Amino acid sequence: MALILALESSCDDSAAALVTSDRQILAQAVVGQNDAHRPFGGVVPEIAARAHVEILPGLVRQVLHEADVGIGEVDAIAATAGPGLIGGVMVGLLTGKGLALSAGKPLIAVNHLEGHALSPRLVDPELDFPYLLLLASGGHCQLLEVSGVGRYRRLATTIDDAAGEAFDKAAKSMGLGYPGGPAIEALAAEGDRGAVPLPRPLKGSKEPHFSFAGLKAAVQRAVASGDHAHADIAASFQQAVVDCFVDRTRGALRLSDAPSLVVAGGVAANQAVRSGLQQLAEQHGRAFSVPPAWLCTDNAAMIGWAGAERFAAGLVDALDAPARARWPLDDSAEAVRGAGVKA
Repeated sequence: MALILALESSCDDSAAALVTSDRQILAQAVVGQNDAHRPFGGVVPEIAARAHVEILPGLVRQVLHEADVGIGEVDAIAATAGPGLIGGVMVGLLTGKGLALSAGKPLIAVNHLEGHALSPRLVDPELDFPYLLLLASGGHCQLLEVSGVGRYRRLATTIDDAAGEAFDKAAKSMGLGYPGGPAIEALAAEGDRGAVPLPRPLKGSKEPHFSFAGLKAAVQRAVASGDHAHADIAASFQQAVVDCFVDRTRGALRLSDAPSLVVAGGVAANQAVRSGLQQLAEQHGRAFSVPPAWLCTDNAAMIGWAGAERFAAGLVDALDAPARARWPLDDSAEAVRGAGVKA
């Protein structure tokens, strides 16, 4: 059994965890920065990076103390090395490098997206490769066929905004504050999902990719018109996102014979999204797996599990491993028009 000390700092959550290769989370801690960023309606990179510097060392001490584990008992140090806000990524990765060097332990530089991609396997021992993954978060929206650790084939990506960004911007337009996803979901429960006519970008298109910029703009126009209650706008927006996910994922199911459909990333915490995609999986005779909500948002447990999977495969990194603002899971995927080239 391997024991991994993991660090996550790719955006505005500082996190540390101790995870074993037999799926035990011995300790974990997450400190968010919502209060610091809320006045700006989104994450300010410099504020986030400075907070990681202040918070991460204490979190490392906390999880080691809670698990009653010394740094010498850890088998490897896993740290997010990208993609993400480069300042925060550098803080976490340099912290991991320092711990690895001082303790004489291997370093595992983890792709944050791989953390999300493998996270369902932390809590679902029955989930085997391959599987079809919808990875939806604040910065990414992709459909990938996952064949193994480090083995990804991208089937679709977003050509403009990611779904999580659309949630945040829609919430901001209604004065709901940051983060937008939970606020939209709560308000949507009070509204009529069919009350506001909103577009479903690319629905029915043969093009496999996602697009949410037009939907975001339509929400902003609906808010500005003053013709609709905010609860109805929230419910209609949320349903439009679900419809886009279902339509695009249905197309991907035709391209992959993977026996399971998996959803991960921050947007996967949304119950309407989960329900819509579970129904789709059942209709197509596929198993369905989604992590618990706490494992969908940024956390170090998923980085620890990805580290454990990579460690078992003999995939460790040199201490000069770079921090990356962009780091696609499928390096061979063709660039697509628009912002999808970043994915």
